[in-house]
Amino acid sequence: MKSVRDSLLLSSVASFTVILSCVRAVGDEQESPASAEAKFIKNVTQLTFSSMGLGKAGEAYFSPDGMKIIFQATPEGQSEYQIYVMDLKTREPKMVSTGKGACTCAYFHPNKPKIIFASSHLDPTLGHLKPPKDAGRGYAWDFNEYMDIFEADLDGSNLERLTDAPGYDAEGSYSPDGKSIVFTSNRDGDLEIYVMDADGKNQRRLTHGKGYDGGPFFSPDGRTILYRGDRRGDDNLQIRIVNADGTNDRAITDNPLFNWCPFWHPSGKSFIFTQADHRLREKGERPNYDLYLMTLDGTQSTRITYDPASDVLPVFSPDGKKLMWTSKRGGLPDAQVFVADWIAAD
Repeated sequence: MKSVRDSLLLSSVASFTVILSCVRAVGDEQESPASAEAKFIKNVTQLTFSSMGLGKAGEAYFSPDGMKIIFQATPEGQSEYQIYVMDLKTREPKMVSTGKGACTCAYFHPNKPKIIFASSHLDPTLGHLKPPKDAGRGYAWDFNEYMDIFEADLDGSNLERLTDAPGYDAEGSYSPDGKSIVFTSNRDGDLEIYVMDADGKNQRRLTHGKGYDGGPFFSPDGRTILYRGDRRGDDNLQIRIVNADGTNDRAITDNPLFNWCPFWHPSGKSFIFTQADHRLREKGERPNYDLYLMTLDGTQSTRITYDPASDVLPVFSPDGKKLMWTSKRGGLPDAQVFVADWIAAD
């Protein structure tokens, strides 16, 4: 889900196929989306399918050895996400969450056979009729007040609750050494970035800017944290970075675009993220969501995907040789997980 509105955009952003031209001008020639992408990725492969009993799937992350992935998906006939682990050789998804409530933002421990994910399965109101969400708000993520972060073994056993503060706790990921977890919480009245020990102890706040801060990831060297933030209050998220101790919180992007779900390249020199121009809506057009690679100082940005369908939630494999993301490319009715060989420089 890591969003913010992670799980939300999965269903919202991926709920439509953008009507755009399938070609772009390159000098005096016309280049197809596939040809444009071939400079950066090859062997694009769909990993999850509705035939697996997954209504929609996305926000997938690699295991430390790159042999497994963990992701969220809606079981057939259900509307809420659950967490699945899949061995990339067998391609057989296994649910590792409880099957109750809603789940999002799962992640592998870097050096132990453990996982974390956020879940609302302890919500005491489960099974009770709830008022419908306000459809007039458009895109909006339900920051479930009963969402907490849990640790479990790789098969979902030995489930242990790590957060229990009132309010939303989710969007968690481990530090490279596995000693810390960074996450998003609104326990203090605003959505901010927090960090805690891997066992849930010493929970402390890192960011203090008004507006949503979320989807945090430690840098490969563990010194800084990359995240997305809406400090302007215009719903156009910007990519931000903060030191692991909470100092030197600053923006990397500063533009009128929607910048979402950043994830580090293993080199630590750049990151990949999703970008879209929401101003197109004012013209009655639908913005497309594509993947971009940006240098850490924000000075260079390169477009990676050109498909007319949305491409979101990108991640690199630990060795940097694979790119995995969520997409509806190929005319899919619902989002699924894709992977490709990464052939571009970092």
